[in-house]
Amino acid sequence: MTVPAERVLPREQWHAARARHEERADELTAAHRARRAAGETHPVEDFLFTYYSFSPGQLRRWHPGVGTALDDAAEYLEFSGYERVHDGADAVSVGAAILRKRRSTVAFVADLLAATAGRPPQLGCFGLHEWAMVYRAGTGVRHSSVPLRLGDAGTDAVVESMPLRCTHYDAFRFFTPDAAPRNRTELTRGAQIDHEQPGCLHAGMDLYKWSHKLVPLIDSTLVLDCFVHARDARELDMRASPYDLRAYGYSPVPVETPGGRADYAREQLALAERGAVLRGRLSAECQRVLAYAASSH
Repeated sequence: MTVPAERVLPREQWHAARARHEERADELTAAHRARRAAGETHPVEDFLFTYYSFSPGQLRRWHPGVGTALDDAAEYLEFSGYERVHDGADAVSVGAAILRKRRSTVAFVADLLAATAGRPPQLGCFGLHEWAMVYRAGTGVRHSSVPLRLGDAGTDAVVESMPLRCTHYDAFRFFTPDAAPRNRTELTRGAQIDHEQPGCLHAGMDLYKWSHKLVPLIDSTLVLDCFVHARDARELDMRASPYDLRAYGYSPVPVETPGGRADYAREQLALAERGAVLRGRLSAECQRVLAYAASSH
């Protein structure tokens, strides 16, 4: 059974939309693709393509989302999830089979986004999760090619001078064994939905993860918007980290000082406000997809 389409885009119209998307994606990934071709790595930007398992090619591929059919688009039948609107028709759209397959994922994402949005932002973590990942690690630091700005002893002293208030399990799980017990809360995967909060940089970055997990069910424009947000949040994340990234053009946010903590909280709040808008858009897309899934039974 196919999914009812709210609109059918003529080939000329969807070709133009796809071209705009591809141009924007190419611009956003150009530096990474050039480094990859040269065999070079980057301690900040590579994260967007390694931790988040969505390649530049996948990011470049345009999808209109559920409810939009593409006229004269037989090439989309090569992509997972697409079906002809009617037998013998030239128009294709996301089909009912992938909606049924992905419904539980969409429902989980919707619940997580709603729980996160329903809490006030907490701005007192000061990015110390990155410090906790190298606390008393010695030679086992995560980015061993980049020096610690304050050295091993200085980094450990910062962790010991302030409480750890991490609320994001996928940051907490990388804490060193000595750092994990210092966190205010012992976080688990099973209780993730109980602790996510909108002030967290990683919760904001993960809007990109949740959006790309919903491809091709949602409009690719939103996926790119979430990618840009993740990139900006990652930059603050690493500028506030214990690593010395000045050689890569990043000025530090020295959270070991009162002024640095104030700067971090101010930038964190600005990102949280941007993230709230994206979270709302993604939540609306989840509800729309779930409605279509219900109508396709």
